[in-house]
Amino acid sequence: MSIEVGSKLEGKVTGITHFGAFVELPGGVTGLVHISEIADTYVKDVNEHLSVNDTVTVKVINVEQNGKIGLSIKQAKESSSSARRGRNTKSFEEKINRFLRDSEDRLATLRKSNESKRGGRGSRRG
Repeated sequence: MSIEVGSKLEGKVTGITHFGAFVELPGGVTGLVHISEIADTYVKDVNEHLSVNDTVTVKVINVEQNGKIGLSIKQAKESSSSARRGRNTKSFEEKINRFLRDSEDRLATLRKSNESKRGGRGSRRG
């Protein structure tokens, strides 16, 4: 079976790394879903979204000369859902609220890690 750019396929997650997930496609070939192509929101940990042996629908986004296959779960969902709906149903306000909530969570995490590196508030150096 030849893998063509733009085609949607069902595959099985065979491995997870910090930078993405490997998906076995029909015909026994394996492609990579980069962490940025897993979801339309920020993905900090691939394991929060996927597990080994999950069946996923992917879109082929590139096939390199050396045989490497780039896949996207995000684009496979976008094209099928936008075709059904005709437009994005989330309002601008919902998107902004989600962005602000995610940003505040990330900032709180950064502040915690910086405080622990410096010894926290009220720590004495001497």
